[in-house]
Amino acid sequence: MAASTNAVSSRSSPTTGSARIRITDPGLAGKAQPRQNCTGKNRAKTSMNQKRIAIIGGGPAGLAAAELLSLSGHAVTVYDAMPTFARKFLLAGKSGLNITHSEDYARFVTRFGAASARLRPALDAFTPGDIRDWAAGLGTETFVGSSGRVFPVVMKASPLLRAWLKRLEAQGATLRTRHRWIGFADGGYVLETPEVRSIVHCDAALLALGGASWPRLGSDASWLRWLSEKGVEIDAFRPANCGFVVGWSESFRERFAGEPVKSVTATSDAGTFPGEFVISANGIEGSLVYAHAASLRDQLLNRGSAALTLDLAPGRTIERLTRDLARQDAKSSFSNRLRKGAGLDGVKAALLREFAPERDRADPGRLAGVIKSLPVPVLDTRPIGEAISSAGGIRWSGIDDGFMLKALPGTFVAGEMLDWEAPTGGYLLTACLATGRAAARGIEAWLRG
Repeated sequence: MAASTNAVSSRSSPTTGSARIRITDPGLAGKAQPRQNCTGKNRAKTSMNQKRIAIIGGGPAGLAAAELLSLSGHAVTVYDAMPTFARKFLLAGKSGLNITHSEDYARFVTRFGAASARLRPALDAFTPGDIRDWAAGLGTETFVGSSGRVFPVVMKASPLLRAWLKRLEAQGATLRTRHRWIGFADGGYVLETPEVRSIVHCDAALLALGGASWPRLGSDASWLRWLSEKGVEIDAFRPANCGFVVGWSESFRERFAGEPVKSVTATSDAGTFPGEFVISANGIEGSLVYAHAASLRDQLLNRGSAALTLDLAPGRTIERLTRDLARQDAKSSFSNRLRKGAGLDGVKAALLREFAPERDRADPGRLAGVIKSLPVPVLDTRPIGEAISSAGGIRWSGIDDGFMLKALPGTFVAGEMLDWEAPTGGYLLTACLATGRAAARGIEAWLRG
């Protein structure tokens, strides 16, 4: 039987797969009463042995769970608050969907920080290689980029998503958009549409509602209240893979906002990485900054200050820079000495003017040292709504090995609702897919008793 949906003030027989919805909004009185058939268009009726499973959240984690559960013959209904499914997934695919990463798997599984050990069984069951095979099965061939990241050949998310949704429907899953979860009532899950509020009763449910980043795409963390009220322990969400606030001078901001800083290395407690980033009106952002985001964020939280240290000339040693700068005419301008002695101009020279102490600019050795190690103080993270992903969420101590909430037997969770974080590069999507599938296996095991 599929997940049955009832009006807030009513409850259907546990043997029916659909129920009439009583409209509770007085403004809709007199209109035809809608009937929600939760068995799916490809399943006219359900057998007594089928289990009704509600999946609330139609992003990668929820859809991954729906795929396994519907393939097993369960009556699955996927609900999403937005007008279309997997909106964040689609947005990520606009600039080239980074589906997973090809690095050595032993290294790959360490990318999830403190949660790596808890995620390992899920990742082992759906590895980066498995993801590439899965995508190929949906008609999306992939390739490995120069950075080791894996992309669809078409560089888009939409063809993969269309094929995925088509597969789910062919397997009998019901897909419902514009259904927003707003809490618990009468032993079920309250869902709200533009027309009516209703209660879903089911044998098991998966919540895959995302974290707190990109709330306009659906992951607004509104679920925090309802799970907290049920005794689920949750760590506060924090920005991950985010930009940072820097106190630029007005002249620097006006001239260089939007300018890329290329061919540098950056160092924090996370390590030293090469790459590039972008100057924004408020600070710094981009892939190189995101690689250091967790370290900088935690330093700000624990120490009250943090800095990203730049090597503006990674191709030159400090000894060579010292010699080349010493050859410059001491009467030349600072800009000319940087350009001729270090090959630096534009935004890199401006960064030195912003942060290099005045006393170091005239001495070739000290200036060379600053060029090779320029601290850029960061004052705060950018708001979590701008972050690519979030850290924090449901504590691992509150779920069992099958991804079921200990405080709510029969309710499972997956994806970014859980307390983990990872860098960009395909790790985020991989873990969402893997935890969705792991939760599906947990649901099946729990239903079997």
